[in-house]
Amino acid sequence: MSHNIYIYILVMAAVTYLIRMLPLALSRKEITSPFIRSFLYYVPYACLAAITFPAILFATDSVISAAVGFIVALIAAYKEKSLLTVALFACAAVFIVERILEFAV
Repeated sequence: MSHNIYIYILVMAAVTYLIRMLPLALSRKEITSPFIRSFLYYVPYACLAAITFPAILFATDSVISAAVGFIVALIAAYKEKSLLTVALFACAAVFIVERILEFAV
């Protein structure tokens, strides 16, 4: 059974490599289409958001505090604060809301 994990890792490595290598191997010239260029530019951000968002909602004791932290992080990021500042504001918001919810129950 332990040998299966090595097969899984090998398959994941091959798939990841192929996804990154195939566009380079198949396209010899520069991509000039604005649609494809913008699509390729935003794919990493979309993947990161798709992976991170569910974790945000279930990382705290309450979905309410997670949502408040997420909203605070969005506002701070929109105002172009640094990554550390955004994270600290979001954590502080979650902490405060968790404490409020703790006393409300």
